Amino acid sequence: MSAPALPWCTERDPYADALRAGRGPLFLRRPDGWLLPLEVERWCAGADQADMSVLRRCAGAVLDVGCGPGRLVAALAGLGLPALGVDTSPVAVSRTRRAGGAALQRSVFEPLPGEGRWQSVLLLDGNIGIGGDPPRLLTRISELLAPDGVLLVEAAPAEVEERTEVRLDDGSGGGGQSPAFPWARLGRAALRQCAEGAGWRVTEEWRCAERPDRPFMALRCLPRTARTAPTAGGVGGPERPALLTSP
Repeated sequence: MSAPALPWCTERDPYADALRAGRGPLFLRRPDGWLLPLEVERWCAGADQADMSVLRRCAGAVLDVGCGPGRLVAALAGLGLPALGVDTSPVAVSRTRRAGGAALQRSVFEPLPGEGRWQSVLLLDGNIGIGGDPPRLLTRISELLAPDGVLLVEAAPAEVEERTEVRLDDGSGGGGQSPAFPWARLGRAALRQCAEGAGWRVTEEWRCAERPDRPFMALRCLPRTARTAPTAGGVGGPERPALLTSP
C-alpha cells in the first residue's frame, strides 16, 4: 500500500501549533464549512477513565496508530505493556518521546516494525478515519496484528457514516489551515457494518460512565486463507515486536 500525502509538514501547521501549546482551538473543516471541534487539551493530558477502560483490555505488545502527543503510549508503559506509537506529525512524535513513550514518525500505510505480530492495535480519537477509507485501513490493520490479536477502536458519538475531504483549522479565520486530506467518520452501526464487511467480528462493545459519548469496540479478524503467518516467533507463538524508536 502506498502512503497517503501527509498534511502536517507545512509552513502553517495548526496541528503542530496546538500540540506545542497543549490546547486548541483546533477543528476539522469540511468543504461546506462545517467544523468538528478536536479535543486537543484531552489529548495532551494524561489518559482518562475512558482511555483506561480501553488500555486495560490490551494484551502483549501494543501499537497505537495515530498516537498524537502520546498519552496512551505513556499510560501503557505505566501498565507494564510494551507499546509503540506511530504518527505522521513530527511534533506528536516528539511529545510522545518526551513523555517517555516510543514513537515513530510514519504513516500506518508505510512499513512498520513487527508486522503480523502485534497483539493489540489502538484506533482511538477518531483514527478510524485515517486515510478516508475505513475498509482499507482495517485491511492494513489485519496485516499488522498477530492472528489472535485484538483491534480496539473508538466510534463517532453520533450514528454517522461519512467520507469527505477536510482541513485542520485553528478557527482564527486568518488562514491557519492545513492542506486538504481525506477523512472518515463512522458511528457504531456503520463501524460494525464496515468491520464485518472487511472480515472482522465485533467481540465487545462498551462505554465508560465518565464519557458515555465515547463508544468503543473490540474487533478480531476472521481467519483468512490469504493471510500468511509471521515467519518469526517459533513454535511457542508470535514473537514480541522490537519497538524501534528511530525512523
